[in-house]
Amino acid sequence: MGLFKKNPFGHILFLKKWLIRVLGAMTHRRFRGFNELQIEGSEIIKNLPDKNVLFISNHQTYFADVVAMFHVFNASLSGRVDSIKNVGYLWNPKLNIYYVAAKETMKAGLLPKILAYVGSVSIERTWRSAGQDVKRQVRMSDISNIGKALDDGWVITFPQGTTTPFKPIRKGTAHIIKRYKPIVVPIVIDGFRRSFDKKGLRIKKKNILQTMEIKAPLEIDYDNESTQDIVSKIEYAIEQHPSFLKVLTPQQIKEQEELNKLREW
Repeated sequence: MGLFKKNPFGHILFLKKWLIRVLGAMTHRRFRGFNELQIEGSEIIKNLPDKNVLFISNHQTYFADVVAMFHVFNASLSGRVDSIKNVGYLWNPKLNIYYVAAKETMKAGLLPKILAYVGSVSIERTWRSAGQDVKRQVRMSDISNIGKALDDGWVITFPQGTTTPFKPIRKGTAHIIKRYKPIVVPIVIDGFRRSFDKKGLRIKKKNILQTMEIKAPLEIDYDNESTQDIVSKIEYAIEQHPSFLKVLTPQQIKEQEELNKLREW
């Protein structure tokens, strides 16, 4: 790698590599120490192509969700199965991993700006700005930048656009899927909301079991399925469809209570 080689967004890859190494070493104990990250399905990661892969996930914190995925993806690519044991996997990290984030979030302070350099595709939200509801047109440059990231590598996105659970899926994600035809890999996370503050920077509680389930790629007919069909698939895949809010049976409540006890081992 040339010392000043850049990615399509103008970021120097040598600098990006060292940022990932340092930030990875600093955050590793958040997922294997203070708290424990239980991973399922990481073998799927190893079989994915090097680019045009879109990861869709539910969202619980601003930054910890993405940081955990960087750990899991790189650990899986280095041969670990459902484990992030030994942070040495970050010595040669995958440098073409990106994540979609709100532009105002990534400009709010020095640390977010550093995290943005690591791989943010910053977009202007069309429905929310400075804590207020707004209605804005989608910026075509934002769509193009997501496409540029897919052309170069993997992209993580949170199609609800918020850390609040069971909010509607934004149709923009479906439009991106139809336009760029990526492999779509669903991820379901849990426990991050209990262990971190909303930004995912401060550890709120220790000894919390965090979980990450990586599911098989979705089967999508890019040409014939409507955006609403794809939105529905996303809702079910990341377990954010309203049906997941159904009334639980006594047995399910008991199982949930046992799981909650396990999460606070």
